[in-house]
Amino acid sequence: MPVLHKLTQLRQFDTCRLIPSRFADVEDSVLAPLAENNDVLRDLFDLDNATNERLRGESGLLPGIGMDELVFGLPNFRIINAAFTYARPEGSRFNDGERGAWYCAFGAETALCEVIFHKTVEYQEINRFDDSVTYQSLLADFSAAFHDLRGVDAHKACLDPDSYIASQALASQLLEAGSMGIIYPSVRHPGGTNLACFRPALVGNVRKAQTYRLTWAGSPQPAVEII
Repeated sequence: MPVLHKLTQLRQFDTCRLIPSRFADVEDSVLAPLAENNDVLRDLFDLDNATNERLRGESGLLPGIGMDELVFGLPNFRIINAAFTYARPEGSRFNDGERGAWYCAFGAETALCEVIFHKTVEYQEINRFDDSVTYQSLLADFSAAFHDLRGVDAHKACLDPDSYIASQALASQLLEAGSMGIIYPSVRHPGGTNLACFRPALVGNVRKAQTYRLTWAGSPQPAVEII
């Protein structure tokens, strides 16, 4: 696969990333209600921390990302680090199972389409569309040169709606070459644009915006409301 040479100097504010609301307030542990007292809570924390990928990454114990790449002391730095240290075992479009990326969209509508698509696939697998979930919108600003797939016919396979094989291969190649990340057309929202940022230090000014509730009530298309 040829190296992608198209670079775009991106200066994009208010990009949108949606994460489940339960992960947005990382200072509040979900373990607290399970503990009878502080001693039990400490034991639960020790057990949880032993398998906490973010904490392992921040201690230099993950193979896919070095401790020197992660960020510390910034607002929402734990959320930034979690995006890179918690990778799905099978990976995503532009990352493998050992190293995550900060995925975001240039607009909230595109981010919603991406999330709705993947959640709907989950419900299709069990043939049950009956759930209500909330997502926290995180805004971030970027100013860097990124590789750009828009209008590059040679890499159409990287936008395959059903396969990540070509896109993960390209991402691995670019990451090894020092790429900052990839700008690409949204596969789930025609006309939308996404960014997969490879470097934690480039994720700037992360702050919370709207919270969305997605409700499936028997149909693959959920109702969307801002709460």
